[in-house]
Amino acid sequence: MGRITLKSIVAIRSFFTEPMQLGRLLTTSWRWQHYHTIWTALFLGWVVSYIDRSLTGPVVTWMITSQSSILGDVTNPHAFGGLIGSLFFAGYMLTQFPGGYFGDKYGHRVVILISIFWAALTTLLTGFIGGLFWFVALRVLTGLGEGAFYSNDRSIIAHTTPPEKIGLGMGIVISGLTLGLTIALLATPPVIAAAQPWLGREAWRAPFLLMSVPTLLVGLFLIRALRSAKRDGENAGTALRGLTGYSAVFFVAIMAVYWAATRLSVPPGTTGSILAAFAVAFLVYLFLAKRDSVGPVLFDRNLLLVYLSAMPILWHLWLYSFWAVDIIKDSGSSFMAAALTASFNAIAGLIGFPLGGFLSDRRVRAGSSRKSVLVWLTAAEAATILAFAALIILGIRNPVVVSLLLFVSGLFFFAQQSVSHALTAELAPPEHRGMAFGLWNLIAEIGALLSPVVSGSLRDHTGGWGAVLLLDGALMTASCLLVLGVKRTRASPG
Repeated sequence: MGRITLKSIVAIRSFFTEPMQLGRLLTTSWRWQHYHTIWTALFLGWVVSYIDRSLTGPVVTWMITSQSSILGDVTNPHAFGGLIGSLFFAGYMLTQFPGGYFGDKYGHRVVILISIFWAALTTLLTGFIGGLFWFVALRVLTGLGEGAFYSNDRSIIAHTTPPEKIGLGMGIVISGLTLGLTIALLATPPVIAAAQPWLGREAWRAPFLLMSVPTLLVGLFLIRALRSAKRDGENAGTALRGLTGYSAVFFVAIMAVYWAATRLSVPPGTTGSILAAFAVAFLVYLFLAKRDSVGPVLFDRNLLLVYLSAMPILWHLWLYSFWAVDIIKDSGSSFMAAALTASFNAIAGLIGFPLGGFLSDRRVRAGSSRKSVLVWLTAAEAATILAFAALIILGIRNPVVVSLLLFVSGLFFFAQQSVSHALTAELAPPEHRGMAFGLWNLIAEIGALLSPVVSGSLRDHTGGWGAVLLLDGALMTASCLLVLGVKRTRASPG
């Protein structure tokens, strides 16, 4: 990591003092601008999007605990539960680039609307279906629809926000992720409990039925709020046909792998690796078939390093999003107490996301770089992950200590993501930002796809979560080293 310099110490110290500067910025000499409406709408889009996808982890934990009939006679429940999460991310991963591609061509606004209404429908249907196969199928379809949101949301922010506030805007908007994640973690257990007198062992359906409603309402709000982001040449019909065409092919391929794996008793970890290979195959396809259009964002060395550094970021995000409740419950907490403790990590994102963006904007204005901010945030996050691993391995169960550590870790982690997004916007040509963000998430989602199933398999194999968390810390350290390899950034994100 190199020697500790005075500049490094100042960078770390400023992470804890900048919240006061950010607070003053948000409360003094402030007037509502049109881009604030766009930020608000997209923030709510992230909230409902993350509620819909994050329901799966707590629901699967409840299924395992209550021995729900939908899981049948699964012998390795954590590995299989993780596979369900990985199947969602296989779909989510594979529509990242098509979503950005169609957004660049036919309008980022229309692709966002397609994504939100798609998720509302599939989440609602998940609550009605019967049988494990259709439960998995609808989770995959939800992932395919939601995968188009990220690259277009980032592009709209970059196009409509003043350059000096892009990092802050990206941080504020994506902090909706943590609110959605927190709602899913905290609301799912009591919603299931409230539904049990009527639905019994089918009470897992209730969160999906309930949470589809706010997704639909936010979609209706987005139609109005994003009018100012409308551009010439928008074509919702063509974008929908294109996205549906790609999704149909990906859906058949993913479900074929799932069907064959269950029939042939392929271990869930192996199945997850096969699904991750889809991303590599898709990148090869882009290299061969769309080399000219994709080249500026696929073959740039610095962008590629940022893309690769994002894999451990989303590995960590979905290790905690999917298994945090189970990790803490295994240490002796009740289902609800574990969900409450796990939520401290998610809640930190409400501060961490905008703080990271604000901090990186401020450093750029001072003549420094976003890269240096990202390096130190990533290093600090790796250290807190390893500290949490030590608590779990040593059996330290003090809820105050665990909650505080998860909160601090979350501050570093979520701040790190908004800096990575802003750095990507800085490095990518403006006309190709949709594709650049699509590639960021396509490659990063390999980590998200593998994380639930590999972590669940490792937990079943070792009987605890210590080794899983040590692996998580090692991967985050590797992410830091990759960011160190970035050699230049553009002068302006404009």
